[in-house]
Amino acid sequence: MTSFDLTNSDVPVVLSIASSDSGAGSGIQADLKTFSVLDVFGISAITAITAQTPTEFRRMHALPADLVKEQIMSVSDGFPISAAKTGLLPTRALVEMVTEAVEDCGLPILVVDPRMISSGGVRLMDADAVVALKESLLPVARVVTPNVHECEILAGFPIGSIEDLRKAAQVISERYEIACVATGGSLPGETLTDVLCDEGEITEFEHQRVKIHQTHGAGCTYSAALAAFIAQGMLLTDAVRESRLLVTRALEHAWHIGPHYPLHLSVQ
Repeated sequence: MTSFDLTNSDVPVVLSIASSDSGAGSGIQADLKTFSVLDVFGISAITAITAQTPTEFRRMHALPADLVKEQIMSVSDGFPISAAKTGLLPTRALVEMVTEAVEDCGLPILVVDPRMISSGGVRLMDADAVVALKESLLPVARVVTPNVHECEILAGFPIGSIEDLRKAAQVISERYEIACVATGGSLPGETLTDVLCDEGEITEFEHQRVKIHQTHGAGCTYSAALAAFIAQGMLLTDAVRESRLLVTRALEHAWHIGPHYPLHLSVQ
């Protein structure tokens, strides 16, 4: 009988701590698809269950904080985790528990996608959870990836231009001692610009805007790709650039399924 060595110690392991999306366009489902395409092994801890499609958010049920922590601890005990990312953390208890688990497990890299408001305008985080995000989770993370609306909440002022976005990225980075990738997809214009501020250095990434009906899950995919590239050893500036390119391709090749246009991931 022929024996096969099925182990591969060179494959990075990336943990997603996020919600389940029944429409599979965002959350855990989007993260695991992204990890797979980028050749990292994805593991997960589910924080909430949602009933939704790309165009309708019906209901959300947050899981008990102790159950989420047990998920994180179990996979941390079982796998050599290279990086982790967080998505939807709807309650203060979940934010504080995730912060505690990240520190207890010694997770080396944490990417925070601060999912405060859905693409349809539904508030996803309790007000207390946002406070806990600022006070406890962001200070233990490596990078945060807020969109324009989330930047306004974290920076504390309205954003209507690239200049405002640049200022917000700098304020957030300095305030929380973290790298900030402020994504500018919500600003008007034929192009979109992402602004990275890391240790006082500003880098801007300009891309042609993809004209498409839906962008549901683009933020989750972006942050998941960023975590995967960092886990593979890529420099942050290169990881930001490659993450945007991946999302751009996914939007350009979006499938048309029923009334929806879900992202189609490809590395080509």
